[in-house]
Amino acid sequence: MQNKRKNILLITSDQQHWNTLGIGNPEISTPNLDRLAKQGTTFSRAYCPNPTCTPTRSSLITGQYPSQHGAWTLGTKLHETQHTVGEDFTAAGYRTALIGKAHFQPLASTEHYPSYESYPILQDLEYWRRFNGPFYGFQHVELARNHTNEGHAGQHYGVWLEDNGCHNWRDYFLEPAGTMNPSEKHKWAIPERYHYDAWIAERTNALLAEYAKNEEPFFLWSSFFDPHPPYLVPEPWDKMYNPNEITLPSVVEGEHVANPPHFGLTQQRNPDFSDYKESGMGIHGMHSHLHDEQSLRQDVAVYYGMISLMDKYIGVILDQLEQLGLVDSTIIVFTSDHGHAFGHHGLVAKGPFHYEDLIRVPMIVSHPEQSNRGQVSDALQSLVDYAPTFLGLTGLPIPRTMTGIDQAAVWKGEEPRQRDHILCENHHEPTSIHLKTYVEDRYKITVYYNQEYGELFDLQEDSQELINLWDDPQAAELKSRLLLRYIWAELGKEPMWMPRVSGA
Repeated sequence: MQNKRKNILLITSDQQHWNTLGIGNPEISTPNLDRLAKQGTTFSRAYCPNPTCTPTRSSLITGQYPSQHGAWTLGTKLHETQHTVGEDFTAAGYRTALIGKAHFQPLASTEHYPSYESYPILQDLEYWRRFNGPFYGFQHVELARNHTNEGHAGQHYGVWLEDNGCHNWRDYFLEPAGTMNPSEKHKWAIPERYHYDAWIAERTNALLAEYAKNEEPFFLWSSFFDPHPPYLVPEPWDKMYNPNEITLPSVVEGEHVANPPHFGLTQQRNPDFSDYKESGMGIHGMHSHLHDEQSLRQDVAVYYGMISLMDKYIGVILDQLEQLGLVDSTIIVFTSDHGHAFGHHGLVAKGPFHYEDLIRVPMIVSHPEQSNRGQVSDALQSLVDYAPTFLGLTGLPIPRTMTGIDQAAVWKGEEPRQRDHILCENHHEPTSIHLKTYVEDRYKITVYYNQEYGELFDLQEDSQELINLWDDPQAAELKSRLLLRYIWAELGKEPMWMPRVSGA
């Protein structure tokens, strides 16, 4: 008998620009995600709470903002004492699992802050043959850390490679794991059958079969690594797109004149970013972003190929759900942890720039009881809402510590919207790069800690975010109004988890 309790299947990509789905961009092919969009709802205004991996991924499972759960930047750790949504599902009798990228912990480990995702344990395959959890509320995990050929390969992915006959797997990765030539670009020599997309799909499908056989409800996260750079993909996907047929964004002359200083520095040949250091460490994006157009075109062509390859294996998972008869009992959600720039505003990859390209993400929700199938919704969404919404969709209580909003009624099409604003954080203390962005339907404002500069964009009249109105005298009243709304939003996100039970 089919399980009546709703299952949750979360599928995520890594660093995917919001406009890289075939359903909205004819230059890229994603037939399986398009299929999911036709059976569900596409949300065109979805945002991350932080445009980097660890903070947003931690928000996904805690329902809290990075400034609340503590993993506020890359290189930090989500502490094991933080409550996660996996704990709630486990307590309710669900099977919980994560396959793929976690990145809740840093590559370095210290005495006070040990990390499972650091050396030397990261490449101790005998350890990973024995360890499958628990891990941050997930009963079962199968993890990896590398993006394409990075030298961080190991963990459960390394075990899978060896168990599947790929005993020379180190040849496909850089040092310290392997011997691949670091000058190789675009075409990754690893056979597709050994690509981590194939691993994630195979292991996800094995768990789905187990859950279906035992009629167990599940909360399962399939966490893909692509299209995060390096730009590498196995053949024939490296040749799928013609670089010269891709629409390549670019900087508009003069657009950074009214922007904060670090924006203009990115467009210099040898910029001086010495004032932008964090504990002696550099910050993502604080370097020259000047690039050769043809080289970037080739990178983007491979970036698209990485997305299309991932889409193929997402299709393998969707097919498994259908074959197991789980579609009518499973809520499927697809998104990415944050965005990506490939020429937008003259920028490449990511950094402390809160353009839509970096903080907006693709998002599709398919619910068995959805009333708005095949539609596109402009209702504001935040990844900080995922944990409380997953609980709301399955009828489970939402912990008072979660500050995200339950969007269950919106995802099901019962209500048009729940949010009237978005907050996005980016903290790199003690430098001047500590910024927060408030976004509403039309306007967007970004403030910097201890700085008088900022950003204000009219997304309706200036969708490309080329005209910063922060210092425009005609926008002074609008700026004051948005700053007040931002302060209200900050006050409103305080976790009022302790109920008041007495007058004194």
